[in-house]
Amino acid sequence: MAAGYGMAKHKLSETRIRTLIKAGIYSDGDGLFLRVRATGSKQWFFIYKRQGKRTEIGLGGYGQGTAPVSLSLARDKAEAIRERLARGEELSKGKTFLDIMDDVISVKESSFRNEKHKAQWRMTLDKYAAPLHKKPIASITRDDVVECLKPIWTKIPETADRTRMRIAAVIDHAKARGLYAGDNPADWRGGLKELLPAKNKLSRGHHAALDYHLAPQMMTELRKSNGIAALVVEFLILCGSRVGEVSGAVWSEVDFEERIWTIPAERMKAGKQHRVPLTDRAIAILKIMKERATSSLIFEGEKAGSPISDTSLTKALRRASPDKSVTLHGTARSTFRDWAGDETMHARDIIETALAHSVGDATEQAYRRKDALEKRRLLMNEWAAFLSEVK
Repeated sequence: MAAGYGMAKHKLSETRIRTLIKAGIYSDGDGLFLRVRATGSKQWFFIYKRQGKRTEIGLGGYGQGTAPVSLSLARDKAEAIRERLARGEELSKGKTFLDIMDDVISVKESSFRNEKHKAQWRMTLDKYAAPLHKKPIASITRDDVVECLKPIWTKIPETADRTRMRIAAVIDHAKARGLYAGDNPADWRGGLKELLPAKNKLSRGHHAALDYHLAPQMMTELRKSNGIAALVVEFLILCGSRVGEVSGAVWSEVDFEERIWTIPAERMKAGKQHRVPLTDRAIAILKIMKERATSSLIFEGEKAGSPISDTSLTKALRRASPDKSVTLHGTARSTFRDWAGDETMHARDIIETALAHSVGDATEQAYRRKDALEKRRLLMNEWAAFLSEVK
């Protein structure tokens, strides 16, 4: 495709642009083009050649985001570029995504103690964000992010979503430095959720989980309720436990002095006793329930001596959650796991042990007699603090 010079200008009109639905590249003349994606999004770009080298400069999206570029504005931007080229100026496209990515990773690596976590950040952005590397950071659009993620979104959803979050971190870094204007195109709620299948449903089946970024908001809503169901859901999430473990809990399992809830082997999925370190808020919830207790069950339902129903818990969860498709299991466990893996420096085996998952092979399990309770206590305290953040 030629750079466009010598061709008639102003080939496009606002009316024609609105009717363009077929994917392709449409010229307005003299180097200005509109790219229409298969998803329906439209982006302006300018192409010029110098000494046989073709250069493309993004000018922004048409009719999208908080700063849409109209046909008139795109022409003004293109004319400014032509004038600079006519004066023989070299046009700098500014920093690329790769430039900023390297800066972000350097900052992250200095704060990570976990070598595996360092390697994961580098690997996901090196490998899966490669289509963005050479693009000027200022010109990256939501459609660029979608096209980058589509090949992996349904194949490896967990990795794909972590890649998305790390792309978002790179662009947030650029925004903080004044190198990117407008909404972050990699934010899930910023528009990607309309263009990609929900990651939770792909990876968790019927155990749909809440995006952990929304967990503090949900927790704030839960705490507005005085109902028992809301307290149980909050306790469930604070402990990262399974629903059956919480609904069947009895007072003899709780040691208030040591701040430990010990779930016996017969009520655990793996058939092994599990100790849960209790945070300040978890203890406070238990004290509230103690004042209302009429039986050995901690969390009673409407009928004295009977456990609270899953239905009432789900209703309480979905009333408080911004995502109404979430499940108790997914939100209590998958949301916690995603947060711990992405946002903390705790070792994987500590996180998995907090979820009462078996770690290592049979030999390693045989030698590992202790359950790292105090290390897990630090992890759960961090989780409780995160859930209490004001958003």
